[in-house]
This record gives sequence, structure tokens and C-alpha cells, in this order.
Amino acid sequence: MPYTIEVEGLRKRFGNATVLDGVDLQVQAGEVFALLGPNGAGKTTTVRILTTLLAPDGGTARVAGHHVVREPNAVRAAISLTAQEAAVDGMLTGAENLRMMARLRGAPKGIADDLLERFDLVEAAGRRVESYSGGMRRRLDLAMSLVQRPQVLFLDEPTTGLDPRSRRAVWDAVTTLADEGVTVLLTTQYLEEADRLAQRIAVIDGGRVIEQGTAAELKARIASEVLELHFADRSQRIPVNGPDDVRRALEAHPDAERIELHQPSLDDVFLAVTR
Repeated sequence: MPYTIEVEGLRKRFGNATVLDGVDLQVQAGEVFALLGPNGAGKTTTVRILTTLLAPDGGTARVAGHHVVREPNAVRAAISLTAQEAAVDGMLTGAENLRMMARLRGAPKGIADDLLERFDLVEAAGRRVESYSGGMRRRLDLAMSLVQRPQVLFLDEPTTGLDPRSRRAVWDAVTTLADEGVTVLLTTQYLEEADRLAQRIAVIDGGRVIEQGTAAELKARIASEVLELHFADRSQRIPVNGPDDVRRALEAHPDAERIELHQPSLDDVFLAVTR
């Protein structure tokens, strides 16, 4: 399949600090791709370069077939970005924010009303955004990025601070967009979010991609299953790889009152590969 995002050897320094040290990524058309990593790993810097907000110091990057340095206007025409801070006008109502964006992007009439309904903002449409909760502002911000359907949607930690209902609304929107052929690159601190949404995941640390694959591939390659043994006065967790390890652990602990076998999670992968 064609790649909608192609990154090779991407580098960026701020003063004496190397933030990106040769990042390589390839994201297929219509794919949800998650970029994970600890704070300061370079996730947001990568997104800012790919969305033409920041120039790289080295390497190459193409988005929707366009070079991010030589063809920034073409890149901007093909993408939408929902950044960590909601880019909405608090003095305007929710409906006014969406209609203003629709006029700026030359979107068809009625798109604002459709998006208000899609993101459960109809009842709040006539209120000033300054009165919105954080979750409502985030949903409005995402709706504004979809006034004109992009080829590529960048979501930089889109559900940080959202309540479970708002988070689920964002997840549903991302899934729908991917089903419709939109390529989505998201950064997130919620590993459950990446596990649920992303077809493929890259883990970035120290400015480099250190692991990449599907969630299932990463779990199988990096993390072990965990056998949890419960005794009368304590519990013990033992990493195991396959039935032979399980058998040996049970033979060594015949006094266990209850046993549980846990599959590895992305949390286990994250802790295993990051510093």
C-alpha cells in the first residue's frame, strides 16, 4: 500500500539538546498509527515538523506525497491538526467557531450543524466556548479540524484530561474517519487508547524509534505473560513464556491458593523498552 507519511532520518536540536536523532516512520494510507513515548521523547516535535510548524535540522519527511520543507502549502492543504491545546475562540459560541472555520475552508453549508450533532454539542452550540468544560472544548477542537475532511489527521494527545464519555466520543470519531480512508497519526499517553485504535504503533525514546509493529507483535516480542500466584498472606508475580514455565512455577509453589495468568499489555511493553 502507498505511504501517506514517510519519514527518514529526521533530526532536530534545540540548543545543546538533541530532541530527534534519526527518526524513521512509514504510515500507510487509511491507517491509524500511534506514536508512544515518555515525556520529552520527541513525539510532539515530530508532529510539529510533519505539520510544517517546525523545520527539521536534518532528514526528510513527506506527507500526502509532499515534502514538508519544500512544499509546505501543499502539505497544509492536505492535513488537519488537533494540538495539545484546543485552538478555539472562547468569546464565540461553539456554532460560531465551526461556522467561521467552515467559511475559511470553503466547506459546504450545513457542515457545522452536522459536526455539532456528531460530537454531542448541539445543546451547547449557542453558548460561549469560555463556559465549556475541558472535554467539550476538546470535542469542539476536533470537530473544527474536520470541517473539511483531510487526507491526514494529526492528533497530539487528543484525549488528555477527558472524561470517559468524551474519550469514547473521540475514539468513535477516529475509528469512523479511518474507515472512511483518512490517515490518522496520534500521539498519546493512554496506552489503552493506542491498543484500541492503532493498526500499528511506534515507541520513541531518546529521539529515536526503538520499537515498531502492531500491538500484538510488540506484546509477543517484548513482554512476557505474567503468572500471578495468590497465597494466604501474599501474592507473587512471575514472568512466564509458555506452558513449560507455567508448569515449573506451579510445581515450585504448590501452596498457592489461586492462580491467574495475565497476557502482556502495552504498559508492559512501554516499561520494558523505554528508559
